[in-house]
This record gives sequence, C-alpha cells and structure tokens, in this order.
Amino acid sequence: MTELNITGTQSTPAIQGDWQAGTLTMQGDSYPENSYELFGQVIEWVERFLAQEQRPLALDLRLLYLNTSSIKAMMDIFDLLEEAHRAGRAATVTWHYDRRNERVAELAEEFREDCTFPFVIQAYDE
Repeated sequence: MTELNITGTQSTPAIQGDWQAGTLTMQGDSYPENSYELFGQVIEWVERFLAQEQRPLALDLRLLYLNTSSIKAMMDIFDLLEEAHRAGRAATVTWHYDRRNERVAELAEEFREDCTFPFVIQAYDE
C-alpha cells in the first residue's frame, strides 16, 4: 500500500498520503472513538515511507480540533519525523490554521517546540 486515502467524517480528519509526491495531508476535526484504529494506519504509512524512501516527507495539516488521543497520535508521528530528521532525512510540517482559532495555533506551537525539523505554522483567513 503506497497511497493512503481516508475519507473524513464529522469526528475524523480526511487523510491523504501521496507516496510519489512524498506528502501526507490531514484536514478536519479529530476526535475519533478509536484513535489507534484511525492513526495506526497513518503511523504505519509514515514508517514505511521513511524506511523505503530517501525522498523528503512533507506533512500538510489543516487540523481544527484534536482530542487527547489524537494529540498523542500526532506526537508519535512527529517523533518519527524527528528521528528521520536526526538521521539526515528531510522532513517538514506546515500547519495551517484559521486566524480566529488561537487554540489550534497554540497547540501547533507546543508541538513545534519539541521538533528540530522545519515546522511552519501558517495563519489563513476563512
């Protein structure tokens, strides 16, 4: 499985992994009943990409709300990127947020503090 395509719902983000482009995008709210069921496959995709490819991996996030278990899953993903970055791999995160939603900006900033790879927090106006 090289492509990842998870349709978003009211409580889960839409997630697309484009193997050829080296991109992983997530958009929407994230408060699934079982975050391991949702994010387990995303983490596996990231692990597989980092193991099989030498190309850069870029995450493009437009997450609006994350519950505690989703935050833990994102931390696991960022840990994989951090490990790859320390091994000399190119990994980046761009987190887009609605300028009116300061809580998301603060959450993204907390994540960024623990990362040494390029991590951009980008405001937009809806």
